[in-house]
Amino acid sequence: MGMNCQLSAVNCQLNNGYLLLVEDEPRIQANNKNILERRGYAIRQAYSLAEAWKIVRGDAPADGLRPRAIVLDLQLPDGSGLDFLHELRKISNIPVLILTAMGTPEDIVQGLEAGGDDYLPKPYELAVFLMRVEALLRRASIIPDTLAIGSLKLDTASGTAVLGGEDMLLGKKEYALLQIFVQNPEKTMPAEYLYEKAWMQKMTGDESALKNTVYKLRKKLEGSGYTVTSARGEGYIFERE
Repeated sequence: MGMNCQLSAVNCQLNNGYLLLVEDEPRIQANNKNILERRGYAIRQAYSLAEAWKIVRGDAPADGLRPRAIVLDLQLPDGSGLDFLHELRKISNIPVLILTAMGTPEDIVQGLEAGGDDYLPKPYELAVFLMRVEALLRRASIIPDTLAIGSLKLDTASGTAVLGGEDMLLGKKEYALLQIFVQNPEKTMPAEYLYEKAWMQKMTGDESALKNTVYKLRKKLEGSGYTVTSARGEGYIFERE
């Protein structure tokens, strides 16, 4: 059963927690961290099992927060991720995505039997990685299935939005922007931030793609009591009238 998160100004995406990435390869760490942070997730990184244990056991707290899910490599410099997983399952049911170069059917079965919730062999596409992480979080009810403000409801699993009981028929970028706005009502959202989150890349050049998408979204919100207004030189604001 997923959560239904009634949002005000609070982003409850990970219930005030973060994702823990346990990986010793700096390039893979950087790529995974970047794509997840662009999606809005808080990240902590561990490059060894010793670091991971300190975080999981609370010896290295981050503002009192705890990991809500783990992405785990199996081949770490100070031991086996499978051994880590066996010990972790004695104390926690935290969701774990195994991410490793060990990709034979036997490896996958062994990883899942050890307590992994999902298994993604390397190499992999970053878009696939992101979708697997978010599917894992939804199954564990860590991110909400539904975001809602009044009659506006967003289904995070299907990427659809319903307004007053009617499907808004949004394009992918329109939905991505609306989800950011719904998670941050009455806040001025800089254009660069919106573009990076919705398009999953840095904004270069002019804002034409973003402006066009905001325009389409405004048209679909007309007369609904929800507005997206421009703050000249600052960005855009989503408000409920």
